[in-house]
Amino acid sequence: MFGWLRRLLARPQPQATVPERLWQRVERRLPFLDFLPAADRQRLRDMAIEFLRDKQFHGAHGFAVTDEIMLGIALQACLPVLNIGLQAYRGWVGIVVYPGDFVIPRQVMDEDGVMHEYDDEVLGEAWEGGPVLVSWFDEDEAPEGVNVVIHEFAHKLDMENGGVDGFPPLPAHMSRKAWSEAFGNAYERFCEQVDEDEDTVLDPYAAEHPGEFFAVASESFFLDPHGLLETFPEVYRQLAAYYRLDPAHAGEQTGR
Repeated sequence: MFGWLRRLLARPQPQATVPERLWQRVERRLPFLDFLPAADRQRLRDMAIEFLRDKQFHGAHGFAVTDEIMLGIALQACLPVLNIGLQAYRGWVGIVVYPGDFVIPRQVMDEDGVMHEYDDEVLGEAWEGGPVLVSWFDEDEAPEGVNVVIHEFAHKLDMENGGVDGFPPLPAHMSRKAWSEAFGNAYERFCEQVDEDEDTVLDPYAAEHPGEFFAVASESFFLDPHGLLETFPEVYRQLAAYYRLDPAHAGEQTGR
């Protein structure tokens, strides 16, 4: 199967036809997509194919990026922009896939001007104007409650107006003041919870920076929407308005 999808996407045809059995095999690993009604599920598939035509995948350290991996990443990357549009990911093409977590060398200068070098073990990283780096795990090895693809692509959305600050460009119908208050208050409260070593719905990594709080909250919005809604209702409402999706209430809306 490896390479079949690449050949299909390279053909000069308006839409690639991916076998239904392949879609189903990939989507079984992504049960959080089940909140989407049938029409939106098909739109997500169509967007994933368009995404794959536009982006270039590379396996790090000789890792074989299979058709299933590419489709899985594409579906997850397109979920946040299903109602925003793929133009949000314009200006870059590269996606580098690692077999599990990986190490990035870092350099940090302290207050005395001394440079410190260290190896940072990460699951992913998004570069402004550059590629997205993501780890891929076998199904039984994936970290629980973490979605590195949604996390890193949330960073890409955040970078649309420069830098990573937890404040992506908002659509015209949204209030910058309401966003700032919702996320600012929630971030402050969350950092207090982490400092006091309380159990938290969000990964404690969200306390590292407002940009990480936005990315981790975006993960939770899709993976654990009820938990996010209960814990940080104003953040949930802002994300629902931004992503123009409402996974916590999807069953009520579709009648399922």
